[in-house]
Amino acid sequence: MARKDIFANITASQSPAPERKTTPGYATRGASRSMINSLSELAEKAALAEQSIAGEAVVELDPALLDSSFVSDRMGEDEAAFQELVEAIRERGQDTPVLVRPHPTSEGRYQIVFGHRRVRAAKLLERPVKAVVKGVSDIDHVIAQGQENSARENLSFIERATFAQNLTNLGHDRRIIQVALSVDPPMLTRMLSVTSRVPQNVIAAIGSAKGIGRDRWLDLAQQIEHPTALALSEQLILSDGFASLSSEARFDLILSEIKKAKRPAKKANPVGEWASADAKVTAEFKGAGKSYSISLKSRDAVRFGRFIAENLEKLHEEFLKSVKSQGD
Repeated sequence: MARKDIFANITASQSPAPERKTTPGYATRGASRSMINSLSELAEKAALAEQSIAGEAVVELDPALLDSSFVSDRMGEDEAAFQELVEAIRERGQDTPVLVRPHPTSEGRYQIVFGHRRVRAAKLLERPVKAVVKGVSDIDHVIAQGQENSARENLSFIERATFAQNLTNLGHDRRIIQVALSVDPPMLTRMLSVTSRVPQNVIAAIGSAKGIGRDRWLDLAQQIEHPTALALSEQLILSDGFASLSSEARFDLILSEIKKAKRPAKKANPVGEWASADAKVTAEFKGAGKSYSISLKSRDAVRFGRFIAENLEKLHEEFLKSVKSQGD
C-alpha cells in the first residue's frame, strides 16, 4: 500500500502560495495577530513535515543502532498488520525510508522520528534499515512524528489522545500538539479530558480499542470519576480473563459494569398488609420479580416469625394441597 512520505523539502524551495485576504470584520491586531502568526509558523512546519523525502540522501543503517522516539505513539501492536508488513518487505524490500536523527545523548546512535514498525521488521528480517538522517529539533521531531501519525488510518482515538498527553507531560505547548496531531483546540481539550480523568493504568489495560471512538471514551471519563467507579475499574483490569478479551471487549466490560453498579437497586413494592385482630402483629408483603417477602412488626412479631419458620414445611404442604385442589 502506497504511503504519503513525510518530511522532505525541508531544504527544498516551494512555490509561493496565493495571498489570502483577511476575513472582513475580524481584527488581526495585537494578541490576535500574534496568535495567528504563531499558528502560521507552526502550520508551515506541519506543511514541511507532509512533503516527500525524495531527493534526500538515503543510507542503510544497522537497526541495532536505532532507538525509539522519546515519545510513544502506539499502544500495543496489530500483529496481523505487522506480519503483512514483514512479508511485503521480505518480498520487495523496504519501499519507504524511515526518518531518524542523530541521538541527542548517545554518540554513534540514532533516534527514530517515525518508521518504528519498519525498523522492527528489518530487525526481524536481519536486514539494514533504509533511512534519512536529519538533525531535527525536539519540536520538529514531535511535529513530524505526529503528522506521520495523522496519515495512518489505523490509529485509534485513545492512541492519539495518549500521544497528546505524553507531549503535554513533556512540556510541549498546546499549539505545537494541535499542529502535530492536526486537531483544533476543542478536540485537543476533549482528548486531554479523557487522559486526565481515566487513569493511565486503566487505559493501558484496555489497549488501543480501535473500534471505540471519542464519544464513548468521553462517556467512560465522565463515569469513572466517582471513587467507587474508579475502584471497580481497578478490580476489573486485574480480574481473571480480562487480559484475554479483545481491546474493545475490555472497554465495553469496564463501562457496562460501572453503569450497572450505578443503577439503583430495584425496590420491592408493597403488595399488601395484614394485622392480627388483637393488633399484636402486623405484616407487610412485598413482591419484585421472583422474590416475595413478609415483614412482621409489633409486639409479638419475633415469636410469630419463629412460629412460621418452624412450621414452614407444614404450611408448604398445605399450599401444595391447595394448588392441587384448585387444579382439579
